[in-house]
Amino acid sequence: MEKVACYGSGDSQTIFYLTGIPSLQKSLFLPVFFIFLLLYLLILLGNTLILVAVVTEPSLHKPMYFFLINLSALDILFTTTTVPKMLSLFLLEDHFLSFPACFLQMYLFLNITDSILFILVVMAYDRYVAICRPLHYPVHMTPQTNTALAASAWITALLLPVPAVTQTSQMVYNNIPYICHCFCDHLALVQASCSDTSPQTLMGFCIAMVVSFLPLLLVLLSYARILASVLRINSKEGRSKAFSTCSSHLLVVGTYYSFIAIAYVAYRTDLLDFHIMGNVAYASLTPVLNPLIYTLRSKDVKAAITKIIYIKTQALIRILTFKSS
Repeated sequence: MEKVACYGSGDSQTIFYLTGIPSLQKSLFLPVFFIFLLLYLLILLGNTLILVAVVTEPSLHKPMYFFLINLSALDILFTTTTVPKMLSLFLLEDHFLSFPACFLQMYLFLNITDSILFILVVMAYDRYVAICRPLHYPVHMTPQTNTALAASAWITALLLPVPAVTQTSQMVYNNIPYICHCFCDHLALVQASCSDTSPQTLMGFCIAMVVSFLPLLLVLLSYARILASVLRINSKEGRSKAFSTCSSHLLVVGTYYSFIAIAYVAYRTDLLDFHIMGNVAYASLTPVLNPLIYTLRSKDVKAAITKIIYIKTQALIRILTFKSS
């Protein structure tokens, strides 16, 4: 696309145009809207149920579930950063986003992504201590330690996107830059600029590699130690129990990194639509799958959520019965 009418960097009058998925026909906008609306409602419902279950059920007041509610809260924030604008785009064809709103969305997307990856590392550490050092677990994983670990993940993630967001906001853009994406993704913003994009693209790639693969490396190291410890357990039942406590977390990690890998491969092969859909799937499908994984794989979480639903259903029935009488 020809880049014209370029002027000073970081001009707050710039209005960005989100193209959405370029090859998607307008006749499909409404079905896509309902798909994303359903996903968003499921994300809010599933993660809110987990939050309420862990907070209200005393049996779930354990470190692993404390970190789980951090993950659920991040999933709600993650989708709320991108999905409402996507819904507006597909329903109302509202393609425009102001300069401050676009860069705020970009910052929040990067910030929450980093927070999620760091929380997954903390959860892996929790499983490592629980399985490899069970006698020291109550000493190592105190409420104060858990809070400090979660806070360090959130605070570190607040700072990491700042250089990329600051430098990208200072690039030169034309009057209405076209963002080939459904939301303000860093690389899409860089490619929409009139400036030389090579330094920003390289910096974004390097940051993404460090932020994505350093946490993955730490998770893999934790599970290597866990695997070595589990294999030393003599009883088959003991090994099965140890593995079952890690299965939910491993599935969540696998889900996140699968979508990251799909988006990365699509970007490197210049498959624009595939890259956009990979990012969109990462932003909307992983937060849907997390509650399902933990609800289906964890008997304690499933029992707590079933209890909440039963209590609320009974209360609703009593209210309806009282009104009808």
